Amino acid sequence: MPTISTRVPDDLEAELEAYLESERLDRSTAVRKLLSEGLDEWRRERALDRFADGEVSFAKAAELADLSVWEFARLVEESDRPWVSDDHLEADLDDL
Repeated sequence: MPTISTRVPDDLEAELEAYLESERLDRSTAVRKLLSEGLDEWRRERALDRFADGEVSFAKAAELADLSVWEFARLVEESDRPWVSDDHLEADLDDL
């Protein structure tokens, strides 16, 4: 497993120490957990953005977010982002 080292501001280190105590984790485990959670969140936000911008399909966005389509549907609903663009909605209504 590769090693990553970084410098952090004092206030962030103090917050990390509080997290270590609260979660009863050693520093390495805690940093890995927080990094993993942060990357999971970034992956989901990126998938939401790409889906909302019409770059990827719903199923592809779910895959990019590493979620099932049902989990991604819940994420889209919670994010208050549009499921379809106005252009597609108007075209669909015209077809009716």
